[in-house]
Amino acid sequence: MPYNAQNRRHFLSAAGATIAGLEFGMFGSDAAARSFSEEQAAARQFAQQTGNDATAIRPFQVNVPQTQLIELRRRINATNWPDRETVTDDSQGVPLATIQELARYWGTDYDWRKCEAKLNPLPQFMTEIDGLDIHFIEVRSKHDNALPLIVTHGWPGSIIEQLKIVGPLTNPIAYGASASDAFHLVIPSIPGYGFSARPATAGWNPARIARAWVVLMTRLGYTRFVAQGGDVGALITNAMAEQAPPELLGMHTNLPGTIPPEIAKAQACGDPPPAGLSAEESSAYAQSREFKAKHSAYGAMMTTRPQTLYGLADSPIGLAAWILDHGDAYGQPGSMISAVLGRTIDGHSAGAVTRDDFLDNVTLYWLTNTAISAARLYWENMGKSVLAAVNVSIPAAVTVFPGELYQAPRSWTERAYRKLVYYNRVDKGGHFAAWEQPLLFSEEVRAGFRSLR
Repeated sequence: MPYNAQNRRHFLSAAGATIAGLEFGMFGSDAAARSFSEEQAAARQFAQQTGNDATAIRPFQVNVPQTQLIELRRRINATNWPDRETVTDDSQGVPLATIQELARYWGTDYDWRKCEAKLNPLPQFMTEIDGLDIHFIEVRSKHDNALPLIVTHGWPGSIIEQLKIVGPLTNPIAYGASASDAFHLVIPSIPGYGFSARPATAGWNPARIARAWVVLMTRLGYTRFVAQGGDVGALITNAMAEQAPPELLGMHTNLPGTIPPEIAKAQACGDPPPAGLSAEESSAYAQSREFKAKHSAYGAMMTTRPQTLYGLADSPIGLAAWILDHGDAYGQPGSMISAVLGRTIDGHSAGAVTRDDFLDNVTLYWLTNTAISAARLYWENMGKSVLAAVNVSIPAAVTVFPGELYQAPRSWTERAYRKLVYYNRVDKGGHFAAWEQPLLFSEEVRAGFRSLR
């Protein structure tokens, strides 16, 4: 039976209608779970009939062997701890007491199966693109005029970041918005991240991934679509926009690349802000310089020597600390520390992110052994800054969150995104905007693409 996107849409639309009534992707009743399971069964049956050719869309479910979970706990509880830091703040990194408390919970009470219970009700698939298996979630809205949207996660994130926006974007009515703002949602795992295959050869850089995303969307039957991304996802989304394939109507990002070359050069030289900058531009100059000077060591290592980070593949606690220390831009590690400790630290709320959310993400990296393969994407990007000005000529929308690495000025944004159709500064949320503020993030995505429908 040949691949038929229209048939797939039929059962995915019904599946999306079931998800729509759920709070951030969780089932509200046993009946809803059964209904969705029936749709998933139909999806599996259809996908299995599509054959074994390279373009086949294959169903995917998560079921980690219990032996791996037992081994994870053993390694956590066998951690060889260093001495306590010699300061009373986090200036030397993640405090020993913080990571030990996280380890205690992770090694005893944390339950990965709850994460599987969030993921498996969602329509998940695999398909081979350019010789590599790509994992993705696809949730179609029940609204026929929904706009197809591909959302790309970042590092040290994963598809876990986007789970809370599935409901708001595919079923806006349930969240107080209009049916005319609905999206058909595709959430892929970046090559080398999560359940996507790990590249065995070099060359999977953001530009190549961007081209693969176009193949994915067209293979799914979407002849016109929009794209969204933050962090590494912004690099990929920006690359798509610069390539400007005819199917791509526009893009949205919560981490825009806007710093002009002359500004970046001054920062690299350690110069003070150039004369003539506005207040917004001067602030952005200082923020981005601060980030590069004090909070980007992880990026330098992954850009130059990712293979050397063997400890991330050998020690769960080493991996968790590495990811936690990235955090976000609130002085780092910011709101992720608040999530891990379960209380607001230094005034930086974790928003909707919980300790289990954080550990779901770290555990996904561990179980898929993707810490090193994910880090290699920085090497593939050849040190290009996600903040550096891009040259995007298709319609673009930008939302500036207060806890991001920097607050991109509108003046710089208009130069980098020459058809800027939407620009807005919001009052809460940080680097992991979709994770921290899923409702606000969803509102911004709707607003950003409204003029392109």
